[in-house]
Amino acid sequence: MPGKLRVTQVKSTISHIARNRATIKALGLHGIGSSVEVVDNEATRGMVRQVRFLVSVEELPAESKEATK
Repeated sequence: MPGKLRVTQVKSTISHIARNRATIKALGLHGIGSSVEVVDNEATRGMVRQVRFLVSVEELPAESKEATK
């Protein structure tokens, strides 16, 4: 089962291009200090890479099936 990433917005999108603002919105972030947990896959890694100067990323461990039972 894939792990998760905790993405936190640390800088404002003001004065950045529309593509960066749209990527932040697509990740589910709403402003400085907001955090979301997203699935760790190639698509989300690419999105985070495009706005790496606006966010901080933390890898969360994958959940085991026994822990969820």
